[in-house]
Amino acid sequence: MTSLTSIARALAVRDQTAQRITTVRHTHISRRPLVFIPLALAGEANAPLAAMVGDRPDSPRLFIVPQPRNRDQRFAFAAELGRLMVSYVDSFARQAEDVRGRSRFADAPQLLVPNPGGIGFVRLFGRSTRLRRTYGEYAVKPVVPLLGQWLTFFSERAEHPGSSLMLAMTSALGDHWATGQSAVEDANLAALLAWIDPPAGRSPFDAALDAEDPETWPPAGPATDPTFDADRLAPAIDRYARTDGNPVARQQALSRLETALTTQLEPTWQLMWRGVELLNALTPGASVVARWADDRDVYTNYVSHLRGDSPLPQARRDSAVAAARRLSRLERAQALFDSQRALDDPLVMAEYRLTGEAFAGTVVHAEPDRVDASGPRRKLRPHITVRTQDPLRLGAGVSVKSPARLSQQAGIVAVTPVDGGLDVVLELTGGMGRSLTAPPGSVPAVGERVTYSTVSDAYQPGGQFPSAEETPWTHGGPPAPPVPTEEDAVEDWS
Repeated sequence: MTSLTSIARALAVRDQTAQRITTVRHTHISRRPLVFIPLALAGEANAPLAAMVGDRPDSPRLFIVPQPRNRDQRFAFAAELGRLMVSYVDSFARQAEDVRGRSRFADAPQLLVPNPGGIGFVRLFGRSTRLRRTYGEYAVKPVVPLLGQWLTFFSERAEHPGSSLMLAMTSALGDHWATGQSAVEDANLAALLAWIDPPAGRSPFDAALDAEDPETWPPAGPATDPTFDADRLAPAIDRYARTDGNPVARQQALSRLETALTTQLEPTWQLMWRGVELLNALTPGASVVARWADDRDVYTNYVSHLRGDSPLPQARRDSAVAAARRLSRLERAQALFDSQRALDDPLVMAEYRLTGEAFAGTVVHAEPDRVDASGPRRKLRPHITVRTQDPLRLGAGVSVKSPARLSQQAGIVAVTPVDGGLDVVLELTGGMGRSLTAPPGSVPAVGERVTYSTVSDAYQPGGQFPSAEETPWTHGGPPAPPVPTEEDAVEDWS
C-alpha cells in the first residue's frame, strides 16, 4: 500500500465514500468482454463445480458438474465450456489491420473473473486440460486441450504487468478506488462495490455490512459458502447421485441443482457487469491504447502459433531458459507500466514526488533562446528555473522528463535552496526543432506549472540468454519438447 493510498483510505472512512486514487483508467476494458465466474468443490483440488459465462449482461450461460468427483463429467464440463470460450476467442480472429508492414487483429478477447482466486482457477484448469490426449484410453474431446491452451495463455498474460487480456475485477477496481476497509475486505467483490457504488439511501458502511451476508451476496468464488455447501449443495448432489436408472428423477434432481447453483452465481454476475460499467465510465490514460495494441500483438502471435503445423502445447513447467526469459520480460514490463502510469496520471506521479524522485513547481525564470556556443556547433539549449517545495533528492547532472513534453529531455544544472523551497535550474534538449529559435510553447513559460521526474518510458533492451538447446547441465540441460504422454492422460485433475 502506498502512502497516498493510506491517506485515501483514511479519507474514505472520514467522508464515508470511496476515494479515487487515479485521475484516469489504467487498464483497457473491451466492448465485449467475456465474464467467467467459476465455482470449485470444497475439499477437492480445483474440481470444477459450476461456471457462469457470457459476453452480454442479459445472456449468462450456466455450466455445472453434477458429480464433481466424476472424471467423465469433469471433462464433459470442460468440453461444453471449451466450445463457448473457443468460439468467443476465435471471433476476434476475423478482422485484421496492417501495422508497419505486418498484420495484426483489430481487436482481442478479454476474460474477466471476479478476483485473483478466479485467475488461479483458470491457471490450474488450463494446466489440467491442455496436455490431455484426444485418442486412445482416457481420450477427451479435441476442444478440451485447446481450451486448456487458451486458459494457460490468459493466465500467463494476467501475470504480465499492464496487460488487459485477463483481469480480476477486484484488482481492477482496487487499482482506481480506495475504500475505508482493509485490503482483505476489498477482496470481497460485493463489499468493494458497496463502497464504490452503494445502493441509494445506504451508506458504504451499511452496504458493506450487507455484503457480508452470504445469503444475499454469496462468495464470488471459486470457493463456495460452507453453509450453502452443507444445507443445499451436498443434499442436491446426493439426490442426483441416487437417481441412476430413473431419467425423470435425474432431470428433476439436475434442475434443483442448477437452481441452487444459479442462486450462488447470479449476484456475482450482476456485480461483475456493474464493475464493467464503473470502469468504462473512467477516461482511459494515454498509454492504455499502446498497451492494448501490445495485447493484440500477443493474441495475434498466439493464434498464428495454434494455426501452425502441429503446434506443441505449453510445457507443464517452464524450462530454465524459458523461466529466465519470462522473468526478465515481466521485470521490464513492470518498470514500463509503472512509468507509463506515472506519466499518464498526476496522482500516481505524486508518489514519486513524495520520495524525491520527481518535483512539481512554477517556472520563475526562462531563457527560451539560450544558445550553447561552447562546442564546434552552436546548439539551442534553453534554461528554465523551477521553484518547488517538494522534497527533492536529485542533484546536478541528473536527467529528468516532463509528462507534458515527453519528447524533450531536461538536465538538472543546479539546485539552490530558497525561502520555503528550492530553485531547480534545468537545461532543455529536444522537442524544439532544429533551428536556434524555440517554437512557441516548446519551452515552459514563466508562470507555467510543470512537473519533472526521473520516470521514463524509454525502451529497455532485454537480457541475453542462451537458447533452449544450450541450457547448461547445471540447470537440467536442454529440455524435452512438451509432447503429451501416457501419464498426462491419467494425471490428477489439479
